[in-house]
Amino acid sequence: MSMPSRPVLDLDGWVAYFTQANLPVLRRTEQQLDELRAGAATANARTISAVILQDPMMTLRMLAFIEARRSKTRLTDITTIERSLMMLGMEPFFDHFQNLPMVEDHLRDHPRALLGLLKVIGRARKAAQWARDWAIHRHDLDVDEITVATLLYDFTEILMWCFAPGLALHVAERQRADRSLRSVTIQTEIYGVPLYQIKQALARTWRLPQLLTTLMDPRNAEHPRVRNVKLAVDLARHSANGWDDAALPDDYRAIAELLHISHETLMHRLGRGPSDGAGDNAATNG
Repeated sequence: MSMPSRPVLDLDGWVAYFTQANLPVLRRTEQQLDELRAGAATANARTISAVILQDPMMTLRMLAFIEARRSKTRLTDITTIERSLMMLGMEPFFDHFQNLPMVEDHLRDHPRALLGLLKVIGRARKAAQWARDWAIHRHDLDVDEITVATLLYDFTEILMWCFAPGLALHVAERQRADRSLRSVTIQTEIYGVPLYQIKQALARTWRLPQLLTTLMDPRNAEHPRVRNVKLAVDLARHSANGWDDAALPDDYRAIAELLHISHETLMHRLGRGPSDGAGDNAATNG
């Protein structure tokens, strides 16, 4: 499957392109699953889920696989990885998910794109960690749903880095050159369609659980659960530019309001000390 070097201007074209792709996973994910497979007799859903949830691509593969096998008698969506594993069973999981393609092999000839992809995955992990922490603080009904929705929020950006690396690099360069430009504008210019439209279309095509797609849709931001997800994504994206990013004060205000805590308490939760220098490393590692 060749990688496009120019925009696929039609939304349907992008959807068709991605749905025929064999989604690669991180090498570390494959290695950890191999280790668990060797001890499959004692592996449990929680342990395997923890490995999957470190990798947005593996998470996406798992959810799409479960929905593709959905029986006509199952009326409820499976919205978390742990429940997906329990429904599928450990042995069938290990039988199906082996010898997976790996991101590092897929992008061997595109080292800059691999770095860009790994940065987005790192950002997604950080966002999911924050979102989970805040959901626990809010006594959310299902913290795992919030975690999955946050981890997958930018999955189309990850797909672009993986399957259209040249275009993804062009987008990144345009964003660095002029931070005043809206991401949607740049994406439409280079990809031919904004990423959120591709995300919505792929979610329908892969039949991702409706609840997760709702949580990933900022148009539903009046709901606290959706704000929980979106604010974590925003904070991860803006702080990735440096803790002096101009958008962060607005993020802090919105998060403190969502959690009903003071600015000082929020800074403590984020590992941000009273001085910028003291807090940067703690925030990055926290």
